[in-house]
Amino acid sequence: MIRSFNLKAAVAAAVIGLSTSLSAFAGSPTVLDVAKQKGNFNTLAKAIEAAGLQDALTAQGPVTIFAPTDAAFAKLPPEQLEALLRPENKDQLVKILTHHVVPGKALEADDLKRTRTAKTGTGEEVKVELVRGRLRVDGARVTGDYSAANGVVVAVDSVLLPN
Repeated sequence: MIRSFNLKAAVAAAVIGLSTSLSAFAGSPTVLDVAKQKGNFNTLAKAIEAAGLQDALTAQGPVTIFAPTDAAFAKLPPEQLEALLRPENKDQLVKILTHHVVPGKALEADDLKRTRTAKTGTGEEVKVELVRGRLRVDGARVTGDYSAANGVVVAVDSVLLPN
């Protein structure tokens, strides 16, 4: 009788713990939420919605998104950005955006000591390196990073273009 009570108590505690951690994730900001909340990723958020990638960036992670700031998108010719956001260019936009996403943790403490690569959602690799004391991803300067429930948003000062 005591053994069965302890088993029931253990199962109940496990279920409560699981539901608590799932609800904590559900209420916590995802990488997409963090990008929208920061205020300097408006163009990225618009592009993610145009590409239909919202679900991929709100799913359970971890995921790392190298997020071009609005200033990074402003470096592109305006007509190029406008063209990318048109429905007929959705495939190209998806490819560019998934090139900014790395499943898992792309940056670790060891990254500050050596050059390494990380495989993006397109299957291509980006180079992560320390250049004159500044972290860079494929030449784009990292300007900040923000934790989210399902990963991290790493702000970059350029749009990373796949090959």
